[in-house]
Amino acid sequence: MLDLSESFSGYSVADVPAARAFYADVLGLDAEERDGMLLLHLAGRDVLLYPKGEAHVPASFTVLNFPVADVPAAVAELRGRGVRFERYEGAPTQTDEDGVFRGGGPLIAWFTDPSGNVLSVIERD
Repeated sequence: MLDLSESFSGYSVADVPAARAFYADVLGLDAEERDGMLLLHLAGRDVLLYPKGEAHVPASFTVLNFPVADVPAAVAELRGRGVRFERYEGAPTQTDEDGVFRGGGPLIAWFTDPSGNVLSVIERD
């Protein structure tokens, strides 16, 4: 019987070396370039980032979430590393001046990678 339970996700980036620098050097993730692509080795699963160059179009949704114990502390630390957080105003996902959504449900803050893909730090359950 076919077993599809082992899986990984992936999304495109415009520039693999720029993505490696951001994910490894700024976010501090285990990132490995292989065969012109980038593998993020995360707890439990790998995520594949593949090059599309000028044809890359960022997804219009969050592609990767990082659960953290304290969203405001994570925002402050990442901001200190040069990460810029998205500000949403006049929308159901309106954020405060720090870029944190506090409108019900878990606290969450969104930011983008160098290719414009949306990532988040989200309050761990």
